[in-house]
Amino acid sequence: MTTTTKPAAPVVATSARRPGAGALALRQGRLEITQFLRSRESVVFTMGFPIIMILIFAAIFSDEIAPGVSYTQYFITGMIATGLMTVSFQNLGIWIPIERDRGVLKRYRGTPMPKWVWFAGKVIMVVVIGIAETVLLLAVSVAMFDLDLPQTTAKWLTFGWVSVLGITACTLCGIAISSLARTARSGSAVVTPVALVLQFISGVFFVFTSLPTWMQQVAAIFPLKWMCQGLRSVFLPDSFGAREPGGSFELGTVALVLGAWCVIGLVLCLTTFRWTTKRDG
Repeated sequence: MTTTTKPAAPVVATSARRPGAGALALRQGRLEITQFLRSRESVVFTMGFPIIMILIFAAIFSDEIAPGVSYTQYFITGMIATGLMTVSFQNLGIWIPIERDRGVLKRYRGTPMPKWVWFAGKVIMVVVIGIAETVLLLAVSVAMFDLDLPQTTAKWLTFGWVSVLGITACTLCGIAISSLARTARSGSAVVTPVALVLQFISGVFFVFTSLPTWMQQVAAIFPLKWMCQGLRSVFLPDSFGAREPGGSFELGTVALVLGAWCVIGLVLCLTTFRWTTKRDG
């Protein structure tokens, strides 16, 4: 008696499906957001600083700086701008040197993951945290200080493109300035003074036209001043534009300067960014 055996089914080799470029960027962005939220100091400083400052200044200055324009209505523009700068320029300028010093960037460069995915993750983190911070700041200001939100679609569109250009320029400049820090500890020493000086001369804490002329001229070189000016066109009456140094809100110039800083920041990133410390070679 003979028995027959059925031939074994052929083994088909299957390969795991690799995630696409978009999925990789989203995963990296989710990782960056998680790491940011796990750092309590970063969360408190980045998310809480603008809110704390507006609470303090609104309590101190309760008068109007112009007919129908409260100090809070003026001050909110600087706080939104400085909040976007903090989460992008300051946050990246401090944390990238830490990751470089710990060898995190060196390990990333040694993986098959495209280098641009790491940068995309940083951008996603900045955008998500920046939006959350701005929404929270506006909600607190409306609830506690009767902030008047923009009433027209045109003003909201202006709010959008000023914020996008501003946060893009600050993000690129933050990545670029991170290369100046030689060690993890020096990142804060390099970036924080620059951020504070820009805030004081750009009309964040004071009415811009009350600053000395030479200070206004220096501030006009950098993007923060133009972010504040563009946002003032959103939250302040159109008539307030006559009080600006140029006699109007100069939205065309705002777009031109912020766009130029996006290009400058990109060039600096491409020419100066380092994945390793000097001791690593």
